[in-house]
Amino acid sequence: MDFAVLGLGDSSYTKFNFVAKKLHRRLLQLGASALLPLCLGDEQHELGADAAIDPWLRDLWERVLGLYPMPDGLTEISPGVPFTMQLLQGAPSECSQEPHMACASPGGPPSESKPFLAPVVSNQRVTSPSHFQDVRLIEFDISGSGISFTAGHVVLIQPSNSARHVQKFCQVLGLNPDQYLTLQPREPGITCPPRLPQPCSLRHLVSQHLDIASVPRRSFFELLACLSPHELERGKLLELSSMEGQEERLQYCTRPRRTILEVLCDFPHTASAIPLDYLLDLIPPIRPRTFSIASSLLAHPSRLQILVAVVQYQTRLKEPRRGLCSSWLASLDPGQAGPVQVPLWVQPGSLTFPEMPDTPVVMVGPGTGVAPFRATVQERVAQGRTGNFLFFGCRWRDRDFYWEAEWRRLEQTGYLTLFTAFSREQEQKVYVQQRLREQGPLVWELLDRRGASFYLAGNAKSMPEGVLEALTSIFQEEGGLSGPDAAAYLARLQRTLRLQTETWA
Repeated sequence: MDFAVLGLGDSSYTKFNFVAKKLHRRLLQLGASALLPLCLGDEQHELGADAAIDPWLRDLWERVLGLYPMPDGLTEISPGVPFTMQLLQGAPSECSQEPHMACASPGGPPSESKPFLAPVVSNQRVTSPSHFQDVRLIEFDISGSGISFTAGHVVLIQPSNSARHVQKFCQVLGLNPDQYLTLQPREPGITCPPRLPQPCSLRHLVSQHLDIASVPRRSFFELLACLSPHELERGKLLELSSMEGQEERLQYCTRPRRTILEVLCDFPHTASAIPLDYLLDLIPPIRPRTFSIASSLLAHPSRLQILVAVVQYQTRLKEPRRGLCSSWLASLDPGQAGPVQVPLWVQPGSLTFPEMPDTPVVMVGPGTGVAPFRATVQERVAQGRTGNFLFFGCRWRDRDFYWEAEWRRLEQTGYLTLFTAFSREQEQKVYVQQRLREQGPLVWELLDRRGASFYLAGNAKSMPEGVLEALTSIFQEEGGLSGPDAAAYLARLQRTLRLQTETWA
């Protein structure tokens, strides 16, 4: 058997492309022949996974067609669009009224295809006004939703494009945002996107479905060049989509994080000629964003809270770059007239907590990584469980110490033991891994003698590695283990789910 394996992943995660590596190795062990070396796409690359995928695909088809040439008389089928868009001639008032999104059905819990429209109860900034980072504690009312969750669950939120960007997009493409359309599948078996009502307005399509705020990939330029009637613009798009134009695409688009909308503005003749039928092929759908749930139903019945760090940064482009979902959530004002609702649904996360009431938990959650542990502590306190140990780190005690009063109150009642690391309050920076080392005897006693479970959540950049190194050091210094034995002890904790991580890039 001939085979080729392409893995897609993110090298900031510990088990980068683990499945692809294992599959490739196992197929070789079973006697299969690899057409090409294993290819590992990495989202951390400047060009994203495309940097590995594009040359691999070119080599793959060259190899496949060499081994299995096309029979005489047959030619390659060019891909077509899966849908046609039919514009409706009636006024919007004559068409069926579209909802923000399909609502959850009474027969089942909310899901991606039928999220629950949760009213926003409060939207509070929890960092001081002098702090560079805007972090929000947002609370939703989930009464009547059928949503149930425990500590470790996550909530998925479907964001929307800003009204300003939607208007600009329609202007550049020469579209009437208030005109309605229907989607017609070209082939049997193709279903329309479940989140798009039929019919829907162009405004709804762009606002709720098209990710015009994302940075375009190479394939975007390739398809846009095919649709361009303008010779100069088409030539530039072909250059940006080519392998030879990688560096220029990096400088123009990837490094400054230029969005799809901004690219379309730079190619106005092409943008105004894009056929409607190609919009869903050209522009990717808005993907839901995942947030750790930061509250427990036992402490806040019918409520769900999240901690959101608003993403905003500057590149060489004049307008600051903003995270689509976090900026949208931060802009929601529950005090405004009319409903302020967010489409959401809940699913299990990567963290599972011990069922035995006397099992201690050690939690390391710097920054917004503390969010899932607030849910954990609230749930365990409501159940009367002690043995909660939290290592929390931030920059400044008086600027970004989330839920300080709540933690202090739980300390006083004996439900929580808290260790803090404020990295900017002294000349030499202090991080949570240093606090772990300082508490080495306690950590070893909890893990080795009292059977504690250890949890880590936060940014995947360097903190997780530092924490795991601190743990290994503790195993050696406090447990008297050799280097290999300490590594084996750590691996056993991970294998038995007594050491779990939830990190993000």
